Amino acid sequence: MIQKDRQFYNEQFTEEKYRSFLDDIIKTYKHTPPFKIAETPIFIPAVLKHKLVAACHEIMEVIKQPNFKELTEGAFFMPDTKTPDEDENAKFIQLDFGICKDENGALVPKLIELQGFPSLYFFQEVLGRMYRKHFGNAIPAKYSQHVNGMTNLDYLNVLQQEIVGDTNPKQVILLEIEPEKQATAIDFYVTEKALGIKVICISKVIKKGTALFYVDDEGKEIKILKVYNRIIFDELQQRKDLKRAFDFMDEVDVTWIGHPNWFYRISKFTMPLLKGEFVPKSYYLDQLEVIPEDLENYVLKPLYSFAGAGVQIHVTRKMIDDITNKSNYLLQEKVVYAPVVETMDEPAKCEVRMMLLHNSKTNKTEIVSNLVRLSKGEMVGVKYNKDKTWVGGTTGFFEN
Repeated sequence: MIQKDRQFYNEQFTEEKYRSFLDDIIKTYKHTPPFKIAETPIFIPAVLKHKLVAACHEIMEVIKQPNFKELTEGAFFMPDTKTPDEDENAKFIQLDFGICKDENGALVPKLIELQGFPSLYFFQEVLGRMYRKHFGNAIPAKYSQHVNGMTNLDYLNVLQQEIVGDTNPKQVILLEIEPEKQATAIDFYVTEKALGIKVICISKVIKKGTALFYVDDEGKEIKILKVYNRIIFDELQQRKDLKRAFDFMDEVDVTWIGHPNWFYRISKFTMPLLKGEFVPKSYYLDQLEVIPEDLENYVLKPLYSFAGAGVQIHVTRKMIDDITNKSNYLLQEKVVYAPVVETMDEPAKCEVRMMLLHNSKTNKTEIVSNLVRLSKGEMVGVKYNKDKTWVGGTTGFFEN
Protein backbone atom coordinates (compact mmCIF):
# COMPACT_ATOMS: atom_id res chain seq x y z
CA MET A 1 0.00 0.00 0.00
CA ILE A 2 3.10 2.22 0.02
CA GLN A 3 3.78 2.45 -3.69
CA LYS A 4 7.57 2.71 -3.84
CA ASP A 5 8.13 -0.06 -1.28
CA ARG A 6 5.52 -2.27 -2.91
CA GLN A 7 7.13 -1.80 -6.31
CA PHE A 8 10.59 -2.56 -4.94
CA TYR A 9 9.37 -5.74 -3.20
CA ASN A 10 7.64 -6.94 -6.36
CA GLU A 11 10.78 -6.30 -8.41
CA GLN A 12 12.91 -8.27 -5.93
CA PHE A 13 10.46 -11.19 -5.73
CA THR A 14 11.35 -14.53 -7.30
CA GLU A 15 9.62 -17.89 -7.14
CA GLU A 16 12.90 -19.37 -5.88
CA LYS A 17 12.93 -17.02 -2.86
CA TYR A 18 9.28 -17.83 -2.17
CA ARG A 19 9.89 -21.58 -2.37
CA SER A 20 12.90 -21.26 -0.06
CA PHE A 21 10.79 -19.21 2.38
CA LEU A 22 8.08 -21.90 2.49
CA ASP A 23 10.59 -24.74 2.75
CA ASP A 24 12.30 -23.05 5.69
CA ILE A 25 9.01 -22.91 7.62
CA ILE A 26 8.16 -26.52 6.77
CA LYS A 27 11.58 -27.90 7.69
CA THR A 28 11.94 -25.88 10.89
CA TYR A 29 8.63 -27.14 12.30
CA LYS A 30 8.41 -30.46 10.42
CA HIS A 31 4.92 -29.59 9.22
CA THR A 32 3.37 -28.37 5.98
CA PRO A 33 0.57 -25.88 6.66
CA PRO A 34 -2.55 -26.80 4.66
CA PHE A 35 -3.45 -23.14 4.17
CA LYS A 36 -1.96 -20.84 1.55
CA ILE A 37 0.82 -18.56 2.79
CA ALA A 38 0.93 -15.49 0.59
CA GLU A 39 3.88 -14.49 -1.55
CA THR A 40 4.11 -11.13 0.14
CA PRO A 41 3.52 -9.24 3.38
CA ILE A 42 1.76 -5.88 3.16
CA PHE A 43 3.20 -2.46 3.94
CA ILE A 44 0.81 -0.40 6.06
CA PRO A 45 1.33 3.37 5.87
CA ALA A 46 1.45 5.38 9.09
CA VAL A 47 -1.87 7.13 8.40
CA LEU A 48 -3.70 3.80 8.06
CA LYS A 49 -1.86 2.42 11.11
CA HIS A 50 -3.19 5.32 13.18
CA LYS A 51 -6.73 4.64 11.95
CA LEU A 52 -6.42 0.95 12.84
CA VAL A 53 -5.18 1.85 16.31
CA ALA A 54 -7.99 4.39 16.75
CA ALA A 55 -10.55 1.79 15.63
CA CYS A 56 -9.22 -0.73 18.17
CA HIS A 57 -9.39 1.85 20.97
CA GLU A 58 -12.94 2.81 19.97
CA ILE A 59 -14.09 -0.82 20.12
CA MET A 60 -12.26 -1.50 23.38
CA GLU A 61 -14.13 1.40 25.00
CA VAL A 62 -17.32 -0.65 24.55
CA ILE A 63 -15.75 -3.91 25.73
CA LYS A 64 -14.37 -2.19 28.84
CA GLN A 65 -17.79 -0.82 29.84
CA PRO A 66 -18.80 -1.93 33.37
CA ASN A 67 -22.03 -3.43 32.00
CA PHE A 68 -20.46 -5.28 29.05
CA LYS A 69 -21.10 -8.69 30.60
CA GLU A 70 -24.72 -7.78 31.21
CA LEU A 71 -25.08 -6.67 27.58
CA THR A 72 -23.62 -9.94 26.29
CA GLU A 73 -25.49 -12.48 28.41
CA GLY A 74 -27.57 -13.29 25.33
CA ALA A 75 -24.45 -14.62 23.62
CA PHE A 76 -24.82 -17.85 25.62
CA PHE A 77 -27.52 -19.19 23.36
CA MET A 78 -27.55 -22.71 24.83
CA PRO A 79 -27.73 -23.69 28.53
CA ASP A 80 -24.54 -25.76 28.36
CA THR A 81 -22.19 -23.12 26.96
CA LYS A 82 -21.07 -21.25 30.07
CA THR A 83 -17.82 -22.20 31.82
CA PRO A 84 -17.40 -21.51 35.57
CA ASP A 85 -14.86 -19.10 37.09
CA GLU A 86 -14.96 -16.43 34.41
CA ASP A 87 -12.33 -13.71 34.78
CA GLU A 88 -12.73 -9.96 34.42
CA ASN A 89 -10.81 -9.40 31.18
CA ALA A 90 -10.59 -11.18 27.85
CA LYS A 91 -6.99 -12.34 27.56
CA PHE A 92 -7.06 -12.44 23.75
CA ILE A 93 -9.08 -10.28 21.35
CA GLN A 94 -9.03 -10.33 17.54
CA LEU A 95 -10.45 -7.39 15.56
CA ASP A 96 -10.79 -8.05 11.81
CA PHE A 97 -10.87 -5.03 9.50
CA GLY A 98 -11.49 -4.91 5.78
CA ILE A 99 -9.36 -2.23 4.13
CA CYS A 100 -11.63 0.06 2.13
CA LYS A 101 -11.56 3.49 0.49
CA ASP A 102 -13.71 6.40 1.59
CA GLU A 103 -15.45 8.87 -0.76
CA ASN A 104 -12.16 10.80 -1.07
CA GLY A 105 -10.12 7.73 -1.95
CA ALA A 106 -8.37 7.53 1.43
CA LEU A 107 -7.76 4.12 2.98
CA VAL A 108 -10.01 3.33 5.93
CA PRO A 109 -10.49 0.18 8.06
CA LYS A 110 -13.99 -1.23 8.57
CA LEU A 111 -14.70 -3.86 11.20
CA ILE A 112 -15.80 -7.22 9.77
CA GLU A 113 -16.01 -9.20 12.99
CA LEU A 114 -14.33 -9.77 16.33
CA GLN A 115 -13.34 -12.71 18.52
CA GLY A 116 -12.48 -13.10 22.21
CA PHE A 117 -10.20 -16.01 21.42
CA PRO A 118 -6.52 -16.64 20.57
CA SER A 119 -5.27 -16.38 17.02
CA LEU A 120 -1.92 -17.46 15.54
CA TYR A 121 0.13 -15.45 18.02
CA PHE A 122 3.27 -17.53 17.70
CA PHE A 123 3.16 -18.41 14.00
CA GLN A 124 2.73 -14.77 13.03
CA GLU A 125 6.02 -13.90 14.71
CA VAL A 126 7.73 -16.69 12.76
CA LEU A 127 6.10 -15.52 9.54
CA GLY A 128 7.40 -11.98 9.95
CA ARG A 129 10.94 -13.22 10.66
CA MET A 130 10.87 -15.57 7.69
CA TYR A 131 9.77 -12.83 5.28
CA ARG A 132 12.65 -10.68 6.48
CA LYS A 133 15.11 -13.58 6.27
CA HIS A 134 14.23 -14.61 2.72
CA PHE A 135 13.29 -11.30 1.14
CA GLY A 136 16.01 -9.24 2.86
CA ASN A 137 16.17 -5.55 1.99
CA ALA A 138 12.86 -5.81 0.11
CA ILE A 139 11.34 -5.15 3.56
CA PRO A 140 12.91 -1.88 4.79
CA ALA A 141 14.04 -1.58 8.41
CA LYS A 142 11.56 1.25 9.03
CA TYR A 143 8.73 -1.31 9.23
CA SER A 144 7.61 -3.37 12.23
CA GLN A 145 4.98 -6.05 12.81
CA HIS A 146 4.18 -4.25 16.05
CA VAL A 147 2.47 -0.86 16.30
CA ASN A 148 3.86 0.05 19.74
CA GLY A 149 7.63 -0.19 19.37
CA MET A 150 7.86 -3.78 20.64
CA THR A 151 10.74 -5.93 19.43
CA ASN A 152 10.10 -9.58 18.57
CA LEU A 153 11.81 -10.56 21.84
CA ASP A 154 9.58 -8.18 23.82
CA TYR A 155 6.58 -9.76 22.11
CA LEU A 156 7.58 -13.34 22.87
CA ASN A 157 8.40 -12.38 26.46
CA VAL A 158 4.94 -10.92 27.08
CA LEU A 159 3.31 -14.03 25.60
CA GLN A 160 5.43 -16.20 27.90
CA GLN A 161 4.48 -13.97 30.83
CA GLU A 162 0.75 -14.26 30.15
CA ILE A 163 0.52 -17.93 29.15
CA VAL A 164 3.13 -19.61 31.38
CA GLY A 165 4.37 -16.98 33.82
CA ASP A 166 5.94 -18.54 36.93
CA THR A 167 4.21 -21.90 36.40
CA ASN A 168 6.22 -24.98 35.48
CA PRO A 169 5.75 -25.25 31.67
CA LYS A 170 5.10 -28.99 32.08
CA GLN A 171 1.92 -28.07 33.94
CA VAL A 172 0.65 -25.76 31.20
CA ILE A 173 -1.10 -27.23 28.16
CA LEU A 174 -2.41 -26.00 24.84
CA LEU A 175 -5.83 -27.65 24.54
CA GLU A 176 -7.34 -28.61 21.18
CA ILE A 177 -9.43 -31.26 19.41
CA GLU A 178 -7.11 -33.65 17.54
CA PRO A 179 -4.53 -30.85 17.19
CA GLU A 180 -2.49 -32.61 14.50
CA LYS A 181 -5.54 -32.50 12.19
CA GLN A 182 -6.27 -28.80 12.61
CA ALA A 183 -5.54 -26.34 9.79
CA THR A 184 -3.69 -24.15 12.32
CA ALA A 185 -1.49 -26.97 13.68
CA ILE A 186 1.67 -25.10 12.65
CA ASP A 187 0.87 -22.48 15.31
CA PHE A 188 0.57 -25.20 17.97
CA TYR A 189 4.01 -26.59 17.09
CA VAL A 190 5.58 -23.12 17.14
CA THR A 191 3.90 -22.44 20.52
CA GLU A 192 5.11 -25.75 21.94
CA LYS A 193 8.68 -25.01 20.87
CA ALA A 194 8.61 -21.40 22.13
CA LEU A 195 7.06 -22.07 25.55
CA GLY A 196 7.99 -25.67 26.31
CA ILE A 197 4.35 -26.61 26.92
CA LYS A 198 2.47 -29.69 25.71
CA VAL A 199 -0.20 -29.69 23.01
CA ILE A 200 -2.98 -31.99 24.22
CA CYS A 201 -6.22 -33.27 22.68
CA ILE A 202 -9.20 -32.86 25.01
CA SER A 203 -9.83 -36.61 24.71
CA LYS A 204 -6.46 -37.21 26.44
CA VAL A 205 -7.26 -35.10 29.52
CA ILE A 206 -7.80 -37.14 32.69
CA LYS A 207 -10.17 -35.83 35.36
CA LYS A 208 -9.89 -36.81 39.04
CA GLY A 209 -12.33 -34.88 41.16
CA THR A 210 -11.71 -31.26 40.26
CA ALA A 211 -8.11 -31.88 39.12
CA LEU A 212 -7.02 -32.40 35.51
CA PHE A 213 -4.02 -34.43 34.33
CA TYR A 214 -2.31 -35.63 31.18
CA VAL A 215 0.22 -38.41 30.60
CA ASP A 216 3.64 -37.18 29.47
CA ASP A 217 6.08 -38.88 27.08
CA GLU A 218 7.54 -40.91 29.95
CA GLY A 219 4.15 -42.25 30.99
CA LYS A 220 3.85 -40.05 34.09
CA GLU A 221 0.64 -38.32 35.06
CA ILE A 222 1.19 -34.55 35.15
CA LYS A 223 -1.25 -32.27 36.95
CA ILE A 224 -2.50 -29.42 34.74
CA LEU A 225 -2.45 -25.97 36.32
CA LYS A 226 -3.06 -23.74 33.28
CA VAL A 227 -5.00 -24.30 30.06
CA TYR A 228 -4.22 -22.24 26.97
CA ASN A 229 -7.51 -22.97 25.25
CA ARG A 230 -7.60 -23.24 21.45
CA ILE A 231 -10.82 -25.25 21.11
CA ILE A 232 -13.50 -23.76 18.88
CA PHE A 233 -16.80 -24.61 20.53
CA ASP A 234 -18.71 -25.00 17.26
CA GLU A 235 -16.42 -27.93 16.46
CA LEU A 236 -16.59 -29.40 19.97
CA GLN A 237 -20.39 -29.42 19.90
CA GLN A 238 -20.33 -31.25 16.57
CA ARG A 239 -17.89 -33.92 17.75
CA LYS A 240 -20.33 -36.25 19.47
CA ASP A 241 -17.93 -39.11 18.64
CA LEU A 242 -15.15 -37.67 20.81
CA LYS A 243 -14.89 -39.49 24.13
CA ARG A 244 -13.73 -37.27 26.94
CA ALA A 245 -13.67 -37.24 30.72
CA PHE A 246 -13.72 -33.48 30.99
CA ASP A 247 -16.42 -30.97 30.07
CA PHE A 248 -16.10 -27.18 29.92
CA MET A 249 -19.05 -26.86 32.27
CA ASP A 250 -17.20 -28.74 35.02
CA GLU A 251 -15.76 -26.99 38.07
CA VAL A 252 -12.03 -27.67 37.74
CA ASP A 253 -8.89 -26.43 39.48
CA VAL A 254 -7.17 -24.80 36.51
CA THR A 255 -6.45 -21.27 35.36
CA TRP A 256 -7.86 -20.57 31.93
CA ILE A 257 -5.48 -18.62 29.69
CA GLY A 258 -8.21 -17.17 27.60
CA HIS A 259 -11.38 -18.01 29.54
CA PRO A 260 -13.84 -19.88 27.28
CA ASN A 261 -16.75 -17.51 27.96
CA TRP A 262 -15.06 -14.67 26.08
CA PHE A 263 -15.42 -16.72 22.89
CA TYR A 264 -19.15 -16.00 23.11
CA ARG A 265 -19.15 -12.51 24.60
CA ILE A 266 -16.73 -11.03 22.05
CA SER A 267 -18.11 -12.35 18.79
CA LYS A 268 -20.60 -11.45 16.08
CA PHE A 269 -23.04 -11.02 18.96
CA THR A 270 -21.11 -7.86 19.94
CA MET A 271 -21.40 -6.15 16.55
CA PRO A 272 -24.74 -4.31 17.12
CA LEU A 273 -23.35 -2.90 20.38
CA LEU A 274 -20.60 -1.07 18.51
CA LYS A 275 -20.87 2.31 16.81
CA GLY A 276 -18.44 4.65 15.10
CA GLU A 277 -16.80 5.50 11.80
CA PHE A 278 -14.91 2.20 11.66
CA VAL A 279 -17.92 -0.04 12.34
CA PRO A 280 -20.58 -1.00 9.78
CA LYS A 281 -24.22 -0.79 10.84
CA SER A 282 -25.27 -4.10 12.37
CA TYR A 283 -28.64 -5.33 13.65
CA TYR A 284 -29.98 -8.36 15.48
CA LEU A 285 -32.40 -9.67 12.87
CA ASP A 286 -35.19 -10.38 15.36
CA GLN A 287 -35.00 -6.80 16.68
CA LEU A 288 -35.10 -5.11 13.29
CA GLU A 289 -38.48 -3.40 12.90
CA VAL A 290 -38.03 -2.45 9.23
CA ILE A 291 -36.03 -4.52 6.75
CA PRO A 292 -33.78 -2.20 4.64
CA GLU A 293 -34.83 -1.78 1.00
CA ASP A 294 -31.20 -1.89 -0.21
CA LEU A 295 -30.43 -5.47 0.88
CA GLU A 296 -27.73 -5.66 -1.78
CA ASN A 297 -25.69 -3.51 0.61
CA TYR A 298 -25.96 -6.00 3.48
CA VAL A 299 -24.72 -9.46 4.46
CA LEU A 300 -26.63 -11.97 6.55
CA LYS A 301 -24.62 -13.81 9.20
CA PRO A 302 -25.51 -16.59 11.64
CA LEU A 303 -24.65 -15.28 15.10
CA TYR A 304 -23.29 -18.61 16.27
CA SER A 305 -20.96 -19.90 13.59
CA PHE A 306 -17.23 -19.83 12.95
CA ALA A 307 -14.91 -19.14 9.98
CA GLY A 308 -17.55 -17.63 7.74
CA ALA A 309 -19.90 -20.62 7.83
CA GLY A 310 -23.40 -19.76 6.67
CA VAL A 311 -22.68 -16.15 5.68
CA GLN A 312 -24.93 -14.93 2.84
CA ILE A 313 -23.49 -12.13 0.71
CA HIS A 314 -26.40 -11.85 -1.76
CA VAL A 315 -29.29 -11.17 0.60
CA THR A 316 -32.94 -11.17 -0.52
CA ARG A 317 -36.17 -10.38 1.29
CA LYS A 318 -37.34 -13.97 0.75
CA MET A 319 -34.16 -15.26 2.37
CA ILE A 320 -34.95 -13.21 5.49
CA ASP A 321 -38.65 -14.14 5.47
CA ASP A 322 -37.78 -17.84 5.30
CA ILE A 323 -35.66 -17.70 8.48
CA THR A 324 -37.71 -19.08 11.37
CA ASN A 325 -35.08 -18.53 14.08
CA LYS A 326 -34.37 -14.83 13.43
CA SER A 327 -32.81 -14.42 16.88
CA ASN A 328 -29.86 -16.46 15.57
CA TYR A 329 -29.00 -14.00 12.79
CA LEU A 330 -27.32 -10.66 12.24
CA LEU A 331 -27.89 -8.26 9.35
CA GLN A 332 -24.74 -6.27 8.74
CA GLU A 333 -23.89 -3.49 6.33
CA LYS A 334 -21.65 -4.83 3.59
CA VAL A 335 -18.02 -3.77 3.70
CA VAL A 336 -16.55 -3.18 0.26
CA TYR A 337 -12.86 -4.08 0.27
CA ALA A 338 -10.61 -2.03 -2.00
CA PRO A 339 -8.05 -3.79 -4.23
CA VAL A 340 -5.03 -1.97 -2.81
CA VAL A 341 -2.11 -4.43 -2.88
CA GLU A 342 -0.38 -4.49 -6.26
CA THR A 343 0.65 -7.99 -7.35
CA MET A 344 2.03 -9.54 -10.53
CA ASP A 345 -1.44 -9.49 -12.13
CA GLU A 346 -4.59 -8.05 -10.57
CA PRO A 347 -4.37 -6.18 -7.24
CA ALA A 348 -5.44 -7.98 -4.08
CA LYS A 349 -7.89 -6.93 -1.39
CA CYS A 350 -6.87 -7.34 2.21
CA GLU A 351 -8.25 -7.93 5.68
CA VAL A 352 -6.14 -6.95 8.68
CA ARG A 353 -6.59 -8.73 12.00
CA MET A 354 -5.36 -6.64 14.89
CA MET A 355 -4.30 -9.05 17.63
CA LEU A 356 -4.73 -7.81 21.20
CA LEU A 357 -3.56 -9.20 24.53
CA HIS A 358 -4.50 -8.25 28.07
CA ASN A 359 -1.29 -7.64 29.99
CA SER A 360 -1.81 -8.71 33.61
CA LYS A 361 1.17 -6.62 34.77
CA THR A 362 -0.09 -3.32 33.35
CA ASN A 363 -3.80 -4.28 33.49
CA LYS A 364 -4.15 -2.97 29.92
CA THR A 365 -5.29 -4.60 26.71
CA GLU A 366 -2.60 -3.91 24.12
CA ILE A 367 -2.28 -4.36 20.36
CA VAL A 368 0.63 -6.77 20.08
CA SER A 369 0.58 -8.27 16.57
CA ASN A 370 -1.41 -8.67 13.39
CA LEU A 371 -2.52 -11.17 10.79
CA VAL A 372 -3.44 -10.32 7.20
CA ARG A 373 -5.40 -12.22 4.60
CA LEU A 374 -5.11 -11.33 0.91
CA SER A 375 -7.92 -12.11 -1.50
CA LYS A 376 -8.78 -11.65 -5.16
CA GLY A 377 -12.17 -13.31 -4.88
CA GLU A 378 -15.61 -12.13 -3.85
CA MET A 379 -14.82 -12.95 -0.23
CA VAL A 380 -11.74 -13.70 1.83
CA GLY A 381 -11.43 -17.48 1.98
CA VAL A 382 -9.95 -20.49 0.22
CA LYS A 383 -12.93 -21.33 -1.98
CA TYR A 384 -12.99 -17.78 -3.39
CA ASN A 385 -9.27 -17.79 -4.22
CA LYS A 386 -8.64 -21.15 -5.88
CA ASP A 387 -5.89 -21.13 -8.50
CA LYS A 388 -4.95 -17.52 -7.66
CA THR A 389 -1.51 -16.31 -6.64
CA TRP A 390 -0.48 -13.61 -4.18
CA VAL A 391 -3.40 -14.49 -1.93
CA GLY A 392 -3.67 -16.20 1.47
CA GLY A 393 -2.34 -15.63 4.97
CA THR A 394 0.41 -13.13 5.61
CA THR A 395 1.40 -10.32 7.98
CA GLY A 396 1.43 -6.55 7.92
CA PHE A 397 4.51 -4.42 8.43
CA PHE A 398 3.59 -1.02 9.88
CA GLU A 399 5.40 2.13 8.84
CA ASN A 400 7.09 3.74 11.85
